[in-house]
Amino acid sequence: MTVVAHKSSPNQTPPRARKRAEGGDAVARSEACEGRGGDERERRDIVSGEVLPDSRLLRFVADPDGNIVPDAAAKLPGRGLWVEASRDAVNKAVEKKLFSRAAKASVTATADLAARAEKALVMRMLGDLGIARRSGALALGFDNVLRTLESPKPPKVLIEALDGSADGKRKLYAAAHRLERNCVVIESLTSAELGLALGRENVIHAAVQPGGLAERLTFDAERLSGFRPKNPARTERDS
Repeated sequence: MTVVAHKSSPNQTPPRARKRAEGGDAVARSEACEGRGGDERERRDIVSGEVLPDSRLLRFVADPDGNIVPDAAAKLPGRGLWVEASRDAVNKAVEKKLFSRAAKASVTATADLAARAEKALVMRMLGDLGIARRSGALALGFDNVLRTLESPKPPKVLIEALDGSADGKRKLYAAAHRLERNCVVIESLTSAELGLALGRENVIHAAVQPGGLAERLTFDAERLSGFRPKNPARTERDS
C-alpha cells in the first residue's frame, strides 16, 4: 500500500517528498503544489527523543480510565503524547512502556494501538472525503476526474484506489502530466474504503478541489503511509 504525493506522470518513479506544513493544521505537500508559507510546529517524539514536525507525528492521549487512545485530529483533551507516525514507532512505544514514562503516570497502551491509530487516520480521511462529496468539491469516476483535469479549475488532489486498475491510473496520470496539472496523488485507500466514504461500490478514481479538505487529506495520507506497507510519500520533478 502506498501514499504517493507527486506531480502526476505516467512512467517515472519519483524521489522522496519534502514535507512542508503551516501552523495549526500542518499539511505535507509536494514541492510543486501551491501552498501558503509558514513555520511548522514541532513536538518531541517520545520514542526517539527527536523533535519532529507535526507532519511526521501522531498525537495520543490517556482517556479518563488511563487508556492510551490515538488522537488523529489532535483535539482530544489531556496531555498530548507524540509518536512518529509509523507502525514500528507506536509498537515500540507500547512494548517499552514509553507512554507511562512520558505521561509520568501509570497508563495502559494495548498491543493493538498501532492498528487503532491506522484506523483513526483512515476514518478521518474517509470523513473528509464524505464532506468533499457533499460540498461539491469532489469529482468521482474516471470520466468526471478527466473532465475536471481538463477544466479551468483543476483539482488539487487525485485519489486512486490502492487496488484499482493500473491502466486507468496511468491514463489519468498521463493526462495530468500532459496538462501540466501539479496534483498531489494519494494512493493509500482501498476501493472498499473509498466506497464506504462515498456511498457507492467500486470507487477507483476521485479528485478533490483545492482547499482545506485537499490539504488535510494530503497531510493525513502522509501520516497513514507509516502504517501501511511501504512506499512513502514522494514527489517527482519534471525531467
